[in-house]
Amino acid sequence: KHEWEKHGTCAATLEVLNSQKKYFGKTLELYQHVNLNGCASDLINYTSFLIFQMTAIKEGLTKFYGVTPKIQCLPPEEGEKAQTIGQIEFCFTKELQLRNCTEPKGESSRLQTDLQLGTRELSVCNDTLPVYYPSQVQ
Repeated sequence: KHEWEKHGTCAATLEVLNSQKKYFGKTLELYQHVNLNGCASDLINYTSFLIFQMTAIKEGLTKFYGVTPKIQCLPPEEGEKAQTIGQIEFCFTKELQLRNCTEPKGESSRLQTDLQLGTRELSVCNDTLPVYYPSQVQ
């Protein structure tokens, strides 16, 4: 209900997304098309630690998909040095083609307060910190 009211009603101006069934059906179709988990296993040579440089992940995803996604992380927990990838967001045109994600001006604080996992907030990843890439999505 939340996703439809927040995002779907705006998307409903497009014929292909003008009902809840079409919106969520297309979302699942795009999710399968992007297949981020399959891409990650192809791009990332997993080690027991799963710690990477943020730039390597960004470059790999951009090379694989041909567009730049928006990657958000949880900050390092106390005593840790690595941030954790919390969300990888792909953007689409109105024709539902992948496009580069760019953060609109003035949206940063809204995004950071809306996207919370537990008690920690997601924010755009810090390119200078190492990043933990979870091996399995829960």
